[in-house]
Amino acid sequence: MNNNILEKKLIPVAVINDVNHALPLAEALLEAGLNVIEITLRTKAAMSCIEIIKKTAPEMLIGAGTILDHTLIPELIDKGVSFGITPGINPLVIESAQKHGLLIMPGVITPSEIEQARNYGLDVLKFFPAEAAGGTSMLKALAGPYGHTGIRFIPTGGINLKNMEEYIKVPCVAAVGGSWFVANNLLEEGKYEEIGSLTRQALSLINNI
Repeated sequence: MNNNILEKKLIPVAVINDVNHALPLAEALLEAGLNVIEITLRTKAAMSCIEIIKKTAPEMLIGAGTILDHTLIPELIDKGVSFGITPGINPLVIESAQKHGLLIMPGVITPSEIEQARNYGLDVLKFFPAEAAGGTSMLKALAGPYGHTGIRFIPTGGINLKNMEEYIKVPCVAAVGGSWFVANNLLEEGKYEEIGSLTRQALSLINNI
């Protein structure tokens, strides 16, 4: 595990529709003190955004999110992606990532899925959709049988500035993922100063816990 990815305990989940938003977003995050971003592969612009950020802001650790197709793994690595995240357990994606040396963090919400991930030697998993799946109560319940194994989670889905503190305080949480501070409407309206401000607020809250 590249601990630099989890150092700030905050991973922005960005859905970018326009390549012109990629670099200003990266710059806003870096200026706010955050050097990691997950770019979801839900848009046609995603691959180009990854490439642009890597070339112009190489200090940014880029993750590819919503990886559904295992054949994309080599291309993602070539573009400089540091880690991959999936919504669920996809054996083909996990196996391809491990074959090519890409750090992969699949999504889980059940004990059975955690067991599957552990069989692949994975110990940092996305907990998705966090709020819909029971939030911190569910995470604490899962920590019962698995906490001693070293399993850690990145809860994502429904997390915002109001509830992120309760997640960060759960011992098995490695970081939180969220889109509230990199929301598409902020990108579309060019509100990069607000993105920076929201990012600083989140980082400050985490540092004070």
